[in-house]
This record gives sequence, structure tokens and C-alpha cells, in this order.
Amino acid sequence: MNRLMIGALLLTAFGALNTQPAYEEETTAKEKTEEIERPLIKKDVYVPNPQLPDDIKLNQIGQSASDEKGDLTLKSYKKVNEMLNVGPIEIKVKEMKVMHVTPDYSMIDFFHGYTHDEDFDIVKVNVDIKNNSDKKIKFSPVAFLETDGGEHLTWEDDIYLEELTGEIEGNGSKSGNIGFILSEGNIKGISLMTSDAVDEEEEVLAKGKSVEFSF
Repeated sequence: MNRLMIGALLLTAFGALNTQPAYEEETTAKEKTEEIERPLIKKDVYVPNPQLPDDIKLNQIGQSASDEKGDLTLKSYKKVNEMLNVGPIEIKVKEMKVMHVTPDYSMIDFFHGYTHDEDFDIVKVNVDIKNNSDKKIKFSPVAFLETDGGEHLTWEDDIYLEELTGEIEGNGSKSGNIGFILSEGNIKGISLMTSDAVDEEEEVLAKGKSVEFSF
């Protein structure tokens, strides 16, 4: 991957992320998702996503899942289980998947905020986040993502909306998924970068870190 290009784009992304984005409600066209109830993610409690079928049992290429929200098929899978520390924040990247999605007609309005295709590929990253300090920290586990095909995505493109970006209570934790629609789904790997870890006084406690994963 072109590290100079990644660095330049991250400076732009982080400039926005550290001033207002991740920690305030989005006011873009994607806010039409108000009609869909966002899941409450609790430690050790699995809550199905309201936008997409449940893929928790998919771990073999070609496996499919269907429900009233649509259909999806697993194209790539990687069990990661890798730890990453950003100051007081500890992240465990558990797994990542590439899936082909065909939404039900009832979900079309939601996905039109991201794409006008009737079916598409997505990449999904499953993470656990822990705040090891006793203070609230503002943080995004995936501020920026790049595929090995050169596609660039930011936290604003996330379709899972499981509230992993934002404040984490002192000694608190979050678990869930971050996912992005791809223009090209035949990818072999991704590079992701976290946001900075920022306290309530907007002081940067630790700069964001990047990591690469291959399928």
C-alpha cells in the first residue's frame, strides 16, 4: 500500500476527527437512520445488528445467512485476535469478513444513504475496546481504512452504527462491529488506523496507530 498516500489522507481525516466528528451526532444524509433503532452494546451481550442479517455463525467461505433484513454470503474470513494499544485504550481486533449483501426491499432507503446499488460487498471488522483509565476517553477504533485495492474509507462511511466511535467511560468497554461498503470486494487485505485517544479537555493522550491485516 502507498504509505505516503495513507499518511496524507490520515492527516486530513484526523483533522476532522479530533475537532468534531466522532464525538457528536452525524448531521449528514446518513442521518435518515433515525428511523432504525441502534443497538445497545453491552459487555458479553450479543445484540444483532438492525441493518444487516446475523453473520455470527459464518466462518466458511460460501456460507450464507438470511432473515427479514436480506441475504448475505461470506466471501473472505480471517480470525485475527490481535491486540493494539493507544494510550489508555486497549483494542482487540477479533475477526474480519468480506460479505456480499443483498438487502431486503425494506432496507433500501437506509442503504441508499451509502450506495444506489441493489447488492454490494462489505468489509466488516469485529472489535473489543477497553478504557484502562478512570476518565472518559474519546476514541474511534477505525478512523480510516484502506483496502489493498486502494479504496479509502473513513468512520463516516460505517454502516453498522453500533456506537463504537465516541466516548468510553472510565474503566468501561465496548464490543461490536464496524463495516464499510466496498466498490471492489475481491480484496486480500486492509490497513486501518485508529483515531487519537482524547480526554474530555480535548488533550491528545496518545496518537492513533495503524495496523495491516491480510485474509
